[in-house]
Amino acid sequence: MRIATADDENARAACFAVRRAVFIVEQNIPEAEEWDETDKTCTHFLAEDDSGPLGCARLIAQGDTAKIGRVAVMAQARGTGLGRAIMEHVMTTARAAGFTHALLEAQLYVIPFYEGLGFVAEGPEYDDGSGILHRVMRRQL
Repeated sequence: MRIATADDENARAACFAVRRAVFIVEQNIPEAEEWDETDKTCTHFLAEDDSGPLGCARLIAQGDTAKIGRVAVMAQARGTGLGRAIMEHVMTTARAAGFTHALLEAQLYVIPFYEGLGFVAEGPEYDDGSGILHRVMRRQL
């Protein structure tokens, strides 16, 4: 398994393919809600093995805070620890880049997963436009 910055068009396209499969096809998130202008400027991360892309995430710089989002793992790789490995890689990269905090917007059912990584939920539940309830979560890096 390799997790690395998606620093070329092919790697970013692989991230987008994972997001399409997980969010648009599997979770029925409207396509217009999935893609945004931030995709052009943020840092994307790709997890893959010899069989192809298996997961992704993105990091958006917001001052001293790394906003982590679009964390997705393909169905066949769930339960393997890949989600944790992606998050640890993104947080290590963020820490090395000088970020002191991490923020994410978690779908309600994955809050326990992020709590296991040290994130704390805050504020009320909300619909981010996708039709799925979320909560903001934060942690220090």
